[in-house]
Amino acid sequence: MDTLSYKTVSANKNTVNKEWVLVDATDQILGRLAARVAMILRGKHKPSFTPHVDCGDNVIIINAEKIKLTGNKLTQREYVRHTGYPGGQRTETVESLLKRRPIAVVERSVKGMLPKSRLGSEQFRNLYVFEGETHPHEAQQPKKIDLNTIK
Repeated sequence: MDTLSYKTVSANKNTVNKEWVLVDATDQILGRLAARVAMILRGKHKPSFTPHVDCGDNVIIINAEKIKLTGNKLTQREYVRHTGYPGGQRTETVESLLKRRPIAVVERSVKGMLPKSRLGSEQFRNLYVFEGETHPHEAQQPKKIDLNTIK
């Protein structure tokens, strides 16, 4: 009997094969885009997924300003932050933040779907979001993928 056929192989930092992936956010729904990108960043689409290792891919998102939100989320959803001073709570709608900094909307959405730990912070560093079609990572030769094909 072949004993190697049923052993669980655990990936580590040296054996992980990280790739570069390009995602076009044009006309994508924000939540669905963020969920699938978070899955790719974690590496859950790979057969060698190991929960405690950063085995995900590097993801480049272009056209961040062209994302869509369903329903009334554009005007009703608010992001809350605090300045640190008494009475310093500030709110901003998604619509105004999307006009001012569309990259922040996508990054915030993806970051919320990653683990809240040191590993999640490390995986978030593998995300690169850009406005428009151009990005400075052509040397990595990212392969363009369609998020609708990934389950």
